[in-house]
Amino acid sequence: MAVDSRKLKKSWKVSMSKMAENTFNPIRSIVDGMTLTPNPEKDMIALSIGDPTVFGNLPQPVTCEEAVQESIRKRSYNGYCPSIGYTEARQAVADYVSTPTAQVEASDVVLTSGCSGALEMVIACLADPGQNILIPRPGFSLYKTVAVSLGIRVKHYDLLPERSWEIDLQQMENLIDDDTAAIVVCNPSNPCGSVFSEEHIRDILSTVAKFRLPLIADEIYEHFVFSGFKYHSFASLSKDVPILACGGLTKRYLVPGWRMGWIIINDRHDALSEVRIGLSKLSTRILGPNTLVQAALPRILKDTPKFFYTETLDYIQENARIFYNALREMPGLEPVMPQGAMYMMVGIDMESYPEFKSDVEFTQRLVTEESVFCLPATCFEYPNFFRVVLTVPKEKAIEACQRIRQFCEFHFQPTSPLISGNGYSITNGKHRNGYHAVTELSTEAGK
Repeated sequence: MAVDSRKLKKSWKVSMSKMAENTFNPIRSIVDGMTLTPNPEKDMIALSIGDPTVFGNLPQPVTCEEAVQESIRKRSYNGYCPSIGYTEARQAVADYVSTPTAQVEASDVVLTSGCSGALEMVIACLADPGQNILIPRPGFSLYKTVAVSLGIRVKHYDLLPERSWEIDLQQMENLIDDDTAAIVVCNPSNPCGSVFSEEHIRDILSTVAKFRLPLIADEIYEHFVFSGFKYHSFASLSKDVPILACGGLTKRYLVPGWRMGWIIINDRHDALSEVRIGLSKLSTRILGPNTLVQAALPRILKDTPKFFYTETLDYIQENARIFYNALREMPGLEPVMPQGAMYMMVGIDMESYPEFKSDVEFTQRLVTEESVFCLPATCFEYPNFFRVVLTVPKEKAIEACQRIRQFCEFHFQPTSPLISGNGYSITNGKHRNGYHAVTELSTEAGK
């Protein structure tokens, strides 16, 4: 049979798709580009990975293990399930997240492959190529990774460290335009470890309501708050704003590899009727998440003892105190005390470390000299900070602080005598990193 020569390619080169080409994870890109050669005389202490299972010091609840083992033994959950998840599993999630002011049912829940899968599905469902979504800065890098890969633009609104990382609402409002499809909020926060107050959440909702926009609430750290603070879901305080809340087992239950997440459709004024259909359609792309974990969900969410949550939070909060009390005394470092989640952000007075051009260079050299790896906050679009993960064993937290102190004392070059006792510099009323100075952090956890 004759072949049309115009159809014949001259080489075997196969091009990637535009979606693949546009997929860019800044954490991987920055970290992969760093020269990370630990000091061979010191064991590596990784304070960079937001995986609570890495060191083995925070085991998952026995309830979780037993529930999954039971679902395996039943031999009834080895096949395909409805793409949005089993009804009984979705009802278990609905019961778990419902509050007196935000009641949901199984029909309001879509189960996903981890919370990252939930975020990807929601962003894809709400925005078209060319539209934009608003995301926090500093913020979880996946929001931008997903959006840009889909041809969706992102705009960054700022979080304010001098106000325990609350949103700059006026700036956020100024970013909204006719092409804005949704606003992403994260509470409790990765990477900041902040927990929004009820008053601030109401202010956020009031701002968003004026523009009739939906909220994407990343609540994977729901209830993961320290003593002295209280968690409020966005849906529990929303009268008008429709909210797609993304959560899962990953953080609170310490099982990130189980890949069980969910989307909660908190509709208001029947605004999300089309979105419900869209999420259902998108769910058919993977035909449902892990069935064994789905089957275990009712027992996991209902029977996990309260002491498990308390002990986990107490452990992480104590680590937060260790890091904060140590780092605030180190020259040129300015930690912001977290209120929940698993992280602490630490400011670097780069003028006091003139041999380093950036937070990336600072953290890279910290690895080379002291074998301590903290994630540079450039990964979160917020330079001159680094993020510390608080889930490490206490002895490693103490050792890491000692090494960071040695590093800072060796490289520090003072630039101003006006340094307050807690490490915040006061220069013309402003912090040298660009935000207003504060002299006290009013949190119970900071005492």
